[in-house]
This record gives sequence, C-alpha cells and structure tokens, in this order.
Amino acid sequence: MRFALSEISTVNASFGEDVAAYAAAGFDGIGIWEMKLPDDDVANIALLHDAALGVANCIPKIPSILPLRLPGMEGPPDPAERIDALCASVRRLAAFEPECVICLTGPAGDLEPARARDLVINGLGEVAAAAREAGVRFGLEPAHPAQYETVSFVNTIADALALIGDAGLDDVGIMADTYNLWHERPEAFASIAPRVTGLHVADEPPDLGRTDRVLPGEGGRQSADIVGALVAAGWDGYLDVEIFSTPDLFWGLPVDEAARRAHAAVSRL
Repeated sequence: MRFALSEISTVNASFGEDVAAYAAAGFDGIGIWEMKLPDDDVANIALLHDAALGVANCIPKIPSILPLRLPGMEGPPDPAERIDALCASVRRLAAFEPECVICLTGPAGDLEPARARDLVINGLGEVAAAAREAGVRFGLEPAHPAQYETVSFVNTIADALALIGDAGLDDVGIMADTYNLWHERPEAFASIAPRVTGLHVADEPPDLGRTDRVLPGEGGRQSADIVGALVAAGWDGYLDVEIFSTPDLFWGLPVDEAARRAHAAVSRL
C-alpha cells in the first residue's frame, strides 16, 4: 500500500517545502494542488524525482465546472471559462503522471437544477476528452452532503454514477473521499472499486458541530473499513491523506510535524 499527502493539508507551505517534508516523513507520493505549483514544471518534476515521490491525485487551480461558493475559491463565474481552464490544467498535470486528475461539479447556485446539470454534463465531456488525449485518468469527486450548496450537487456514489452515466462517459471514474462519503457503507466502495480513480482519506471529527477534518483513525473505524473493503475488492491505489482544517488546529502545525503525524495515522490503517 502506498501513502500520499494532499498539499491542502499543509496549506501554508510551498510546493518545495511540501516535497521535502513529505519525503522525510516517509510518504511515497504527493497529492498536488496546482495552485501551489511554481511555473517551471521541468524543475517541479525533477524535484519530485530527486525526492523519490510519485504523484497521487491532482487538483486543478479551478477545480469545478460551476463556481464554488467558498471564500477565496470562487474563481471566474463563466462555466465556459472554467471548462477551458480545467482542460488546460488536465494537460499540464498529465506531465506529472498522476494517479488521476479530479473535478467537482460545483453547486447549482442560482441556476435551475436541470440547467446546472446540463452545463456540468457538457463540461465533463470536454474535460474528459482533454484527459483522454493527454493519457491521464479523470475522476469526478462527490462532496460531503453538508457542502451541497457550496461545493457540489453530487453527494453520494449513486449521484456520481448517475451523472457520469447521463454524460455517457464510461472512462470517467470516481474520486472517492472517506470524509465526503462518510455516510456510505464500505460495501458501496467495494462495488465500484474498478472505477475508483483515487482515494482521499480523512475522518469526520468525533465532536459534533466541527466542520474540519481529522486524521484517519481519529474519528473511528470508518476510514479503515472503507480502505479494507476497497483493497479486498482489488483496488491498490494511493491512500492520499487530505485534511481541511483551521489555523488553530492541523493547519497551524509546521509542515514537518504535520507530515509526520499524517504518515503515522495513515500507516495505522
């Protein structure tokens, strides 16, 4: 089993600092957030090679077809501009030979639900074509149900399969996330193992009312059970730890300490 850490987990560190800390902590790979990448990709790829880090899942600079309703992550309002940016990101990130490049739908916002769905289906087709041409796997990521109005109207495995099916995109997979799909049974993950392009791992906090994520294992056995079900079904991708937090919690840790804690947690899975 290979372990990776998604760069949003150490949001205040640079790409270079992430690479050094993740390698030192013992990770096999890195989950790239494009917003952190310096412009020189030849140098970026060389840095990863020197650190012996593979690339797990890549998150484009503009990660959704419809605008996110998250402070600082809204991006351009025009879906056509966002789709063009996503296609450009897919082509760029393919050079890093990642496990997959991911995409979110975004929330419907002020659009009629049917109109939002049509825009997303058309956009998925364009981005999937770019991924096919670039030779990289492409996965649609469902969001947590609490993020229906801010991140995505796709919040279950069934939602994702239905949308991909309506788009007629048999080669588009599902970017699974143990936090986002905390409500799903492990057997549901096993049933789609061949279509899982990547896996983010994090737990829901045990304390009610918190909206951050905690390291796998800190919220119970659900992440371990999901991983176990996927592995038993033949899935063998990266366990890519992804922590959204706050400055007074995980995001406040120095990058080296955060990487060490994340590696210790995912190793116990």
